[in-house]
Amino acid sequence: MGKPKVVLGVSGGIAAYKACELLRRLTESGHDVRVVPTAASLNFVGEATWAALSGNPASTQVWETVHEVPHVRIGQGADLVVVAPATADMLAKAAHGLADDLLTNTLLTARCPVVFAPAMHTEMWEHPATQENVATLRRRGAVVIEPAVGRLTGKDTGKGRLPDPEEIFEVCRQVLRRGVAEADLTGRHVVISAGGTREPLDPVRFLGNRSSGKQGYALARTAVARGARVTLIAANTALADPAGVDVVRVGTAVQLREAVLKAASDADVVVMAAAVADFRPAEYAGGKIKKKDGEDPAPVALVRNPDVLAEISADRAREGQVIVGFAAETDHVLDNGRAKLRRKGCDLLVVNEVGETRTFGSEENEAIILASDGSEIPVPYGPKEALAEAIWDQVTQRYTPRRA
Repeated sequence: MGKPKVVLGVSGGIAAYKACELLRRLTESGHDVRVVPTAASLNFVGEATWAALSGNPASTQVWETVHEVPHVRIGQGADLVVVAPATADMLAKAAHGLADDLLTNTLLTARCPVVFAPAMHTEMWEHPATQENVATLRRRGAVVIEPAVGRLTGKDTGKGRLPDPEEIFEVCRQVLRRGVAEADLTGRHVVISAGGTREPLDPVRFLGNRSSGKQGYALARTAVARGARVTLIAANTALADPAGVDVVRVGTAVQLREAVLKAASDADVVVMAAAVADFRPAEYAGGKIKKKDGEDPAPVALVRNPDVLAEISADRAREGQVIVGFAAETDHVLDNGRAKLRRKGCDLLVVNEVGETRTFGSEENEAIILASDGSEIPVPYGPKEALAEAIWDQVTQRYTPRRA
């Protein structure tokens, strides 16, 4: 089997220079990449740069090597087409089927998955015309990554920044792995919590846990690759923001509850992958708790934190909303998991065994997905992304019919 063939389309925005890093990651990971830049993009990065970095000629004109019919052959032979950056103009052309250059012709002839990574000023991204074009592309099965929030050109800041190239690469990798499978989360809003909450004792100490957030972030990345709009409630992680994800940062269990309830109000799916502290200190010391010679420390009184999973399962924000919980257990894993599923009232519960050197912080995981209908789906040890895909497979089987 040969190298996966990727077409990297580059349209005319200042973020074109960041596509060089995306190209490097694609080539170094074993993909055969052909760059198709628009004429406008060559004002930012020249043809020679693309050829040198890809090891292939950069295709720029419909009328070059006409005998090879490039406006048809490039798209026909691709396993993936990714456009980064995708300007408002490019999104409009793609949505309306215009074909006035080699890249837009390629998009029309491609029968493989297509990923757009938009980059533009906030006002352009938020304009109703752009939003309608994005909705059209998503409805047709393209993956349109939500742009990041940050510094734009000049002094402007807002939503419209090209996501980090490493994270765009992760989306491409996920889409390629799924191949021509339907983007079955298209049109769905999913909310995912990740990481571990911390409950402060004093200004320098807290009660916490070992969760890294990697499983929740894997769920977010795979959901983007399957077409979802993703809100990620991130509690105390050191991970880079996944491309195309709206990230809400929280610290404590109470803050996480507030963020989840707000985001879940219009969500189709809520996945509670975060390790939420069951208890918090009853009192917070305004100054650092001092050690006193010859005295034992005072006991720390604890109070219960809100049970977010049980709350959102019992009082769903909308009809047909699918709720997924996680159960991290150290013993009697299945018995405890089944009891928790009954107690929490969610649709799916992902049960896994954890420990000091098991699951937390690892790139791998294994679990059993328990369903409210009594089914149990084992997921063997492997990458956390594989478990994430298995969870989404189960979620999509439990949708209510799509709203008109």
